[in-house]
Amino acid sequence: MGRNGAGKTTLFRLIRGELALEGGTITLPQRARIGGVAQEVPSSETSLLETVLQADTERASLMAEAETAHDAHRIAEIQARLADIDAWSAEGRASNILKGLGFDAAQQLMPCSAFSGGWRMRVALAGVLFAQPDYLLLDEPTNYLDLEGALWLESYLQKYPHTVLIISHDRGLLNRAVQGILHLDAKKLTYWTGPYDQFARQMAERRAVLTAEAKKVDARRAHLQSFVDRFKAKASKAVQAQSRVKMLEKLTPITAPEEAKKVVFTFPEPEELSPPIINLDGAAVGYGGPPILKKLNLRIDQDDRIALLGRNGEGKSTLSKLLAGKLQTAEGKLARSSKLRIGYFAQHQVDELHIDESPLQHIQRLRPAEMQAKLRARLAGFGLMADQADTVVGRLSGGQKARLSLLLATIDAPHLLILDEPTNHLDIESREALVDALTEYSGAVILVSHDMHLLGLVADRLWLVKGGAVTPYTEDLEAYRRQLLAGEDEVKAAPKPVEKKRQVSRDEILALKAEVRKSEERLSKLNEMRDKLAKKLADPALYEDARKGELATWNAKYAEVMSALDRAEAMWLTAQEKLERAAA
Repeated sequence: MGRNGAGKTTLFRLIRGELALEGGTITLPQRARIGGVAQEVPSSETSLLETVLQADTERASLMAEAETAHDAHRIAEIQARLADIDAWSAEGRASNILKGLGFDAAQQLMPCSAFSGGWRMRVALAGVLFAQPDYLLLDEPTNYLDLEGALWLESYLQKYPHTVLIISHDRGLLNRAVQGILHLDAKKLTYWTGPYDQFARQMAERRAVLTAEAKKVDARRAHLQSFVDRFKAKASKAVQAQSRVKMLEKLTPITAPEEAKKVVFTFPEPEELSPPIINLDGAAVGYGGPPILKKLNLRIDQDDRIALLGRNGEGKSTLSKLLAGKLQTAEGKLARSSKLRIGYFAQHQVDELHIDESPLQHIQRLRPAEMQAKLRARLAGFGLMADQADTVVGRLSGGQKARLSLLLATIDAPHLLILDEPTNHLDIESREALVDALTEYSGAVILVSHDMHLLGLVADRLWLVKGGAVTPYTEDLEAYRRQLLAGEDEVKAAPKPVEKKRQVSRDEILALKAEVRKSEERLSKLNEMRDKLAKKLADPALYEDARKGELATWNAKYAEVMSALDRAEAMWLTAQEKLERAAA
């Protein structure tokens, strides 16, 4: 752990011997194998499975030698060593790792050249996991994975037989797959036992203690200095003044640890639209061939927070593009509110920024009439301060590029915000700020993310994208995680196993309270809307023959609001029950 720029990746490079030390030593066992994912695998005609098998260089070398060896003694040595390293089960192990990272059996036999850079990064990760080095160094490995792949990796690392060092901002991974935190701060390393949440709590306590101590020492120094200043010229007090000068010299100032810099995202607020903002009726969508998704009967209201679940290739991105208007329906109907504005963020958009232009130039193109001060305020609202505003994108960090892309996606105050992996390259403070911003945001949110912490705090509805269909998932995220790790082919709503009652954390209680509050706010808004419509429908003039068409429209709107009220009341009751169970 450590802030951006603290030197985490530099430390990895020192351990791997890629950088020369300027002092001190790094000691490793003589024959220790160090492995990590430096870059994506090349775009070659070699199959994914064979590429992963070749990552175990000893096995590959022995297998090649076995083909040409003639000396009986050497052949026996080769066969014995191949047996020792379990070479004959290698293909099955490599296949299971590729499957866990999202490649089915057919894809594993395809050439690397058939896959994009992000997918080839997964193959590189599969290769290093298969090789099982003594020291496995992973730098942000979940950035290239979806939720299912991230959960599989988390489970794999829990059982990894050797040492793992991991740089990550994924709280789920850091809470479930590590035994300790190595904190890099002010060029010093400190080891903390336990998972991330325990480390964060201990750090906060330590910060509070040191801050209090620093205040005490400052007050003591001020008192002593005041005495010296008052009496150093008086002969009668000279001795006491001199003794206090010596005390001052011994009283070393305590520097309180710097508080994590407050990070913000400021999403502009859209005006309210009548529900639903999007309605799909028997819709199907694809890319010109057979539909990827079909028989879609979905409704989205402006206060919805929906997470899309489903394995790679099932159609989560396809659904996101359909809702964003980037794909058209092949059949059925998709109705949007006439005033609907949609913001769309996907990871590939970060790579499409103009690397030779500054963030300021990017938003000037969208808002040419705005004063520079207003444009800079917009950038500051996404944590891009004066220095970053004028720096060309090519020199910004991954997190800063992601912030700029989020700003561009939300600049028009969208009523619906579609976010596909928004936390890639964001540090933990930025992820927490994104949770806060999305909680406050008054538009609808569609989320695709491998970050379970984000999904758990933001989403109040889950849609499962599977087998060409999109259906509500009626269990919670923890149930989804358990089913995936249990290897269930059919992810479905199932009764929860009886579990021992566990202690519910303060964060979970706060999240449940926030869910209840959001449900109450939703109910309040819908009740206001119902009352307004009821008042409108009570107008006698509306029932005149000339206005019968208008009456039908208002009746339809009233029916929609009443339907939304039923759903909102059910969600409120569910949220209340969860909170009561947790607090019991």
